[in-house]
Amino acid sequence: VQLVESGGGLVQPGGSLRLSCAASGFAFSRYNMSWYRQAPGKERELVATISSGGGVTTYADSVKGRFTISRDNAKNTVYLQMNSLELEDTAVYYCARIWRTPTHWGQGTQVTVSS
Repeated sequence: VQLVESGGGLVQPGGSLRLSCAASGFAFSRYNMSWYRQAPGKERELVATISSGGGVTTYADSVKGRFTISRDNAKNTVYLQMNSLELEDTAVYYCARIWRTPTHWGQGTQVTVSS
């Protein structure tokens, strides 16, 4: 199982980024997938989850209406579109394969929101 995130970077408040997570080594379309984030000095928190077929999505209250999780099962990739970014969104973002709980993690991609 391999999960590789990309798309992080430095962005100003109010800006946008799209994160990608390329999956390999397992039957991607059979698993729910999630994005988590961890800010300095804080615990890792769940940001968003998408069902295996993509029809069901859930979000943390802090990102609802600003972030969108999606997936392309033909490309074995899950995305996180982040709009209206805030300083508090600064964190390392991780994708995770879910089987009741996270079973595998990517290495993370840094998102820094700063003016």
